[in-house]
Amino acid sequence: MTTAVAPSAQLTAEDRCDRCGAQAYLRVELTTGGELLFCAHHAREHGDRLREIAANVHDETHKLTDKPAPAAD
Repeated sequence: MTTAVAPSAQLTAEDRCDRCGAQAYLRVELTTGGELLFCAHHAREHGDRLREIAANVHDETHKLTDKPAPAAD
């Protein structure tokens, strides 16, 4: 039997780090159920351990370094 996993929704400015309350850029779906949200700082600090216990990791930390599109005149 195969189980399909629905793709994770994009993180928004309303999603907050479970550790410090800053904007979350990483969602960790746990193998035991539930999820944890982390800011980039705490994602880096705990990343190795989180990946060990994760069923899925949705990482949007690239948004911190991507250059925004130029504004239209």
